[in-house]
Amino acid sequence: MIYKTIDHLDLVQTAESGQTFRWIKEEKGYIIPAFSKELYIEQNGDRFLLSCTEAEWESTWLEYFDIATDYGHVEDVIEKCGDAHLKACRKKGNGIRILRQDPWEMIVTFMISQNNNIPRITGSVRKICERFGRETGGRVHAFPQPLDVPSGSFYDKDLGLGYRSEYLELMFEYAREHEGFTEALKSLSPEGCKNALKAHKGIGEKVANCICLFGFHHTESFPVDTHVKQLLEKYYPNGLDLSPYKGFAGIIQQYLFYNEIHA
Repeated sequence: MIYKTIDHLDLVQTAESGQTFRWIKEEKGYIIPAFSKELYIEQNGDRFLLSCTEAEWESTWLEYFDIATDYGHVEDVIEKCGDAHLKACRKKGNGIRILRQDPWEMIVTFMISQNNNIPRITGSVRKICERFGRETGGRVHAFPQPLDVPSGSFYDKDLGLGYRSEYLELMFEYAREHEGFTEALKSLSPEGCKNALKAHKGIGEKVANCICLFGFHHTESFPVDTHVKQLLEKYYPNGLDLSPYKGFAGIIQQYLFYNEIHA
């Protein structure tokens, strides 16, 4: 066990910001599975208790929690922007960080997320991991890699995937045939990455932007789902000017989104 002091991180806000579907809430903290590892974390203000060694923190979790990004700078820009609504949203969700998650996991989970709700998404993802993911020695199975899932598996109705089954079958088939698929996407520009993702059946503009933001840390990506579309129409009928937030529009999106779903 180690302790770390981290600014601009609230576990509840981050867990409920729509960017991850695998955190498990415990009485005092969360179990976080990522990269075939498992972390238990508790929060007391800006002080965190973590069930890892210093070496594991440095090799995995420091990057996972996006510690290198200066969220104080984002806060300063918002405070100077003159947008009263955005300022209020930032204050409400000031503990949200854009997690640096496994790109493959984000591709699959956000394909599942389209036209879906959080409980169904979480349930489907949990079943897929329990059925096909490798055991890690912890409470949660690893997220299944392309070769872990036999062809045709996603048509099992118990997984609750509906019409998304076909999309996942095609994606897993493609990834099995193209080793290094996600590494190749990392080498592309943000726009190139988004366009490459959209070439796959089942990935449209919104899902591609979510994958870019949460899987490849393209923080300029600004996903627009039903909630965001409605809040833009409500608070920004003449359009939201994102130019002051160049390079971190995705962080702005998270503040706006979190405020809207927790109004």
